Amino acid sequence: MAVLKILVVDDEPGIRSGVARIMRNFSVDYPFMDEHIDFLILEAETGEKGIEIIEAEMPDIILLDNKLPGIQGIEVLEYVKKRNYNIIVVMITSYASLDLAVKATRDGAHDFIPKPFTPQELRSSVENITKRIFLKRMTRQMGDEGKHIRFQFLSVLSHELKAPINAVEGYLAMLKGHQLGEQISDYEQIVDRSIERINGMRSLILDMLDLTRIETGDKKRSIKVCDLKKIAQNAIDTMQPLAIQKDITITLEAEEKFPMFADCTELEIIFNNLISNAVKYNRDKGSVWCSLVREKENIIISVEDTGIGMQEEETPIIFDDFVRIKNESTRKISGSGLGLSIVKKIVTQYDGKINVSSEPGKGTRFTVELPVQNQIEKKTNQ
Repeated sequence: MAVLKILVVDDEPGIRSGVARIMRNFSVDYPFMDEHIDFLILEAETGEKGIEIIEAEMPDIILLDNKLPGIQGIEVLEYVKKRNYNIIVVMITSYASLDLAVKATRDGAHDFIPKPFTPQELRSSVENITKRIFLKRMTRQMGDEGKHIRFQFLSVLSHELKAPINAVEGYLAMLKGHQLGEQISDYEQIVDRSIERINGMRSLILDMLDLTRIETGDKKRSIKVCDLKKIAQNAIDTMQPLAIQKDITITLEAEEKFPMFADCTELEIIFNNLISNAVKYNRDKGSVWCSLVREKENIIISVEDTGIGMQEEETPIIFDDFVRIKNESTRKISGSGLGLSIVKKIVTQYDGKINVSSEPGKGTRFTVELPVQNQIEKKTNQ
């Protein structure tokens, strides 16, 4: 149960007690709220007393009469406005002072309630204000969470880019200073290392862009018939240079043609990430097996390797954003910690499933299950 504080500033005891009586058993509930909202009534007979309570209690809503002994209600309104307090002020005034009430709303009051008001009029006004407060707080909370996510996003990006930038800068300084000799061949190794670092940065930036597009829905999907076998083979061809360096054999098992109705770019992301990981986290002279199987209305994509594997407690978290398994075996392997997170988000868009089984020192197997028929029906109806 949440509670909002309502401060009634009015020199008429009947008005103050009337508001308290009307609001005593009143609560607000909306379908989108987790809990109902009740109200705590605070009372002040003068503007000066009202300001004291504002500073001490910081109410959420003020029901404010203008004609008060001492300072006037309009001055209390100015006090709240100048301090940028997050308080909604509603003027309660007689019909004879409606012009003043209208002016007050232009000066920062949320609304006004003419005297005399009925219980229904008061409750209706408070209910609308409560909804406004709730939505405003929810928006602020989402904004705060967004700030946290953006901070995390930028922290990871800056951390992951800082090391390769420093390395490339160091290599260029060595080149400029002729520190390894006068022949270009003397610098082949550091040139190769620079290219590797730049490729790693490019991969990170592309992963970040993919994640942003998926999360925000900005990416326009192009649904058509895709050849899964061709997409898988392209991903394998992309990883062949590294596979050859590590003497890793990659095998693809699939029918000659393997069509699926989907966004081909999204499928490329799935295969690129799974096969890339299978090669990067593999041992030298290891193997990678990729298979495509049609089972009734599902397509099963399997990528298995003979790599370093994972502990059982590590597998549940590898699909989270920015997660990388860090140990002595993975220390020198570059990555953004976003690849598998992106894969899972894409698989989920197809109402699919992704599972992983792994054993340290023996290897890892990823299995993606995509329901084909449901996707065809869903996408053709969009």
